[in-house]
Amino acid sequence: MGRLSELFAPETVAVVGATDRKGAVGRAILENLRGDFAGEVVPINPNREEVLGMTCYPDVASAPSIDLGVVVVPPPIVVDSVRELGESGVENVVVITAGFGETGSEGAARERDLRSVADEFDLNLVGPNSLGIMNTAVGMNATFGPENALEGSVSFMSQSGAFITAVLDWANEQEIGFQDVVSLGNKTVLDETDFVQEWGDSEDTDVIIGYLEGIDDGREFIDTASEVTDETPIVLVKSGRTDAGAKAASSHTGAIAGSERAYETGLEQAGVLRAASVQELFDYARALSGLPVPETDGVAVVTNAGGPGVLTTDAIGDSGLGMASFTDETIDALAEAMPEEANVYNPIDAIGDADVERFDEALDIALSDPNVGAAVVVSAPTAVLDYADLAEVVIERTEEYGKPVVTSMMGGARSRAAEETLRESGIPNYFDPARAVSGLDALSTYREISERSVGEPATFDVDRERAREILARARDRDDNRLGVESMDLLEAYGIPTPHGEIVDDPADAREIAAEIDGDVVMKIVSPDISHKSDIGGVAVGVADEEVTDTFEDLVARARNYQPDARILGVQVQELLDLEASTETIVGMNRDPQFGPLLLFGLGGIFVEILEDTSVRVAPIGEGEAREMVDEIQAAPLLRGARGRQPADVDGVVETVQRLSQLVTDFPAILELDINPLVAGPEGVQAIDLRLTVDTEAFK
Repeated sequence: MGRLSELFAPETVAVVGATDRKGAVGRAILENLRGDFAGEVVPINPNREEVLGMTCYPDVASAPSIDLGVVVVPPPIVVDSVRELGESGVENVVVITAGFGETGSEGAARERDLRSVADEFDLNLVGPNSLGIMNTAVGMNATFGPENALEGSVSFMSQSGAFITAVLDWANEQEIGFQDVVSLGNKTVLDETDFVQEWGDSEDTDVIIGYLEGIDDGREFIDTASEVTDETPIVLVKSGRTDAGAKAASSHTGAIAGSERAYETGLEQAGVLRAASVQELFDYARALSGLPVPETDGVAVVTNAGGPGVLTTDAIGDSGLGMASFTDETIDALAEAMPEEANVYNPIDAIGDADVERFDEALDIALSDPNVGAAVVVSAPTAVLDYADLAEVVIERTEEYGKPVVTSMMGGARSRAAEETLRESGIPNYFDPARAVSGLDALSTYREISERSVGEPATFDVDRERAREILARARDRDDNRLGVESMDLLEAYGIPTPHGEIVDDPADAREIAAEIDGDVVMKIVSPDISHKSDIGGVAVGVADEEVTDTFEDLVARARNYQPDARILGVQVQELLDLEASTETIVGMNRDPQFGPLLLFGLGGIFVEILEDTSVRVAPIGEGEAREMVDEIQAAPLLRGARGRQPADVDGVVETVQRLSQLVTDFPAILELDINPLVAGPEGVQAIDLRLTVDTEAFK
């Protein structure tokens, strides 16, 4: 265990605010602690000499040495009580009391004071507004919930105390056990990342699960969870899905990569398995905590019932797994062992009169096949099949072959004794075959997570000072939006741009056009006009003799469209061969929890129509940048589909990494779009740029 070892395994627990008043939270916590806790319980209350037959101390200073303080006093005196614990050398505190940041400005101020005291004494503080914590190894139930947890190897955290009480009531009925249980409360000090770190270091925790409504520091969570998931699976239910972040964003990237997508991406990068429901959360946890990880994704199905066998096959087809292709030797062995009417391919239908011996033969042969990584045993009750004996067979074969086997012994009372036998060996049984497949799918996904290799982000040689000067222009002109007038920002970070300049009179436009071979592109430059092409603010293929008229026409169109628009000039730019190229977009939207969220996809006018994009939380390395490029549906266009010349994919990957470095180096960049980033056979070019800057960062 790590720095929180005494939080979960204290020898002495003090309840500050203990009472024997019926219905009081202070009494409920005392009663729960007195139930199975192996250590000493110390009541503290200046108005009591004795509580529930135990000596009650007037204050922390007069009490014996304390490892954990549980605070359940009224909100106005919580901070003083925590300070008293800190002054007495107590390092671990759980604040049960509500009435802090969740209640308004007065509570928020109280929570700031609580954080200040915790920082002063370097406290491991859970809460406030917490149900409490549990550790089954020492029998500690420091909560006011009605149920204690059964002992197990799953550690569970939740932002909802009510969720914990409901889950424990259900889990006890299902005989699902836990190692640690934590009600996070307001997360004033300790949050989800701290507990992921702690449980990742614990030999007693096989799986970490949680219910979260938000993650305070997404980047820290990703970094921590990425290391933990190498050895310990993490499964989370995340609620509070919202489009608010997308609606508030002004860039293409912000509109496409909203808050929910940030969580989806961040959790995936962290190696977290995300469950869609509470049932799925525990289906995953049961499989991950008791079964070996399959070496391959091929699944064998053994059943005595055709219909459930087909349902199982469908579920496998809908998952990331696959039906195993048996070798000829396996098929021959099954044909010899099974009745003539049986199906010996996959699924193996041992037919309705199959007894335990026939199931055993089929499972033994299937698991010996090298193409089989896991198996599902699906059975319907019959007079000739004893579920208890079948459970013993499944346990024996699982141990023999070291391959995960899950069961769907369909039925009610007939299956209960078998379920208990299987559970003792870590093998889950599911009434629904689809849930059995889902458990195996979680194991397969976790294998991929634990085997993945994420490289360190590259550090390119860039001109940071030049970039800072360009970004500071937003402050100087009192406008937080920058456009193509800031293309030098990309050049400072080594992102190629076409030759060209922004000019404010026709004569200069002619001069720049003369320096460029062939026709040019001309664009109006205005921070107040986002979609230039929509108003006719872009002219493509302008010959030298047309430059003057085009300049004046572009300015006039902008004035007619928006008379008060600020016109910074007209950009005269090299015309690229778009016929042989693919227009892509590279962008960033800064998420409140996860920070810079990178986006890559098909660009140009298609970005908002097709939304063919991939996202990652920056900073990222080459491997993740290449995954972003490969994930979009239009990726074949970049590789040279239908006779096209392949684009410079390596150049695209490098550009994504350089943008990752830029937005990581400058947190003041709130949103950024390079659209289009033209990817052709000879390289990449950033044609257009739009970004939003936090001007306060440069004051």
